Amino acid sequence: MKNFDWTQFTQRIVINSSMEKVYSAWTITFQIEAWFLSKARIQSENDVIVVTTNAYKSGDIYSWNWFCYEPSETGKILEANGKDLFQFTFAGDAKVEVKLSMLKDQVVVTLTQSEIPLDDASKQGIRLGCYNGWAFYLVNLKAWLENGVDLRNKDPELAPVVNG
Repeated sequence: MKNFDWTQFTQRIVINSSMEKVYSAWTITFQIEAWFLSKARIQSENDVIVVTTNAYKSGDIYSWNWFCYEPSETGKILEANGKDLFQFTFAGDAKVEVKLSMLKDQVVVTLTQSEIPLDDASKQGIRLGCYNGWAFYLVNLKAWLENGVDLRNKDPELAPVVNG
């Protein structure tokens, strides 16, 4: 593992949907809850709670919860251009960038998580753990957008399982 990059990784998936629908799935709270989170909350920079139908904007602070997983994640939206780029802090100071592009009438979602610290806990929890987590949730995003199916486990008695 001498040449293994512990500081970042990239995942890609192709989704048969429109760019607008895929972007909204990442940036509108009730939609991100449909495939990724159990609860999404956002606040604008001036601490006013943003209603759940609004899209995330640069500078917003988020708080996210998952089914069957205790810790919540809090971070900042770094960029949300309204079209094809969504970037936020995640797992502390690491950054996640979601880029959308078109290829043969399908949307390519490219997710890159970077700036992962090099301590052993971060290597295991963020580099390896998030890599596996994002792989599942990207597949779930595809299943939800293409077929209306949510693959997540929502029963804590069945955790831990590969589907969240």
